Amino acid sequence: MSKRRFRLGSVLRARQAQEDAARGQVLHARRAAADAADAAIARGERLAAHQTPGEDTARAVVAALTARQAMAASLSAARQLHLLAEQHATSRTEELTEAARRRRTVEKLAERHAEQRRQREQRAEQSDLDELGTTMTQRSAIRDMNQ
Repeated sequence: MSKRRFRLGSVLRARQAQEDAARGQVLHARRAAADAADAAIARGERLAAHQTPGEDTARAVVAALTARQAMAASLSAARQLHLLAEQHATSRTEELTEAARRRRTVEKLAERHAEQRRQREQRAEQSDLDELGTTMTQRSAIRDMNQ
């Protein structure tokens, strides 16, 4: 009986490598999103801590308001960056899910192939046993006839 090997083994290894790469990208994207969230929180805290000067000069008040406005713009940009990082992480997670689905499809083919091989081997073994049993029965019958 010929041994049929699973020809998609290299495809399965490639799918596993793709899934591993996608998993790494998800981890990287999540880390970037967490860093962006930390940056936004830090900027928000700095903005909240920034107070207008106690001086009554117009220049000091204008400078403080300008600085506060710049800090608010920086906070807005940090929040936007965090939102984009979260969207990127979500996109990478979807790619990981798709890579896992593709890998699992090939794994199912490999499992089906292994099961078919096992069934073929069982049928061949059963056929050999049936042949052996039939031959022994025939020999016994011939011996009984000759006696």
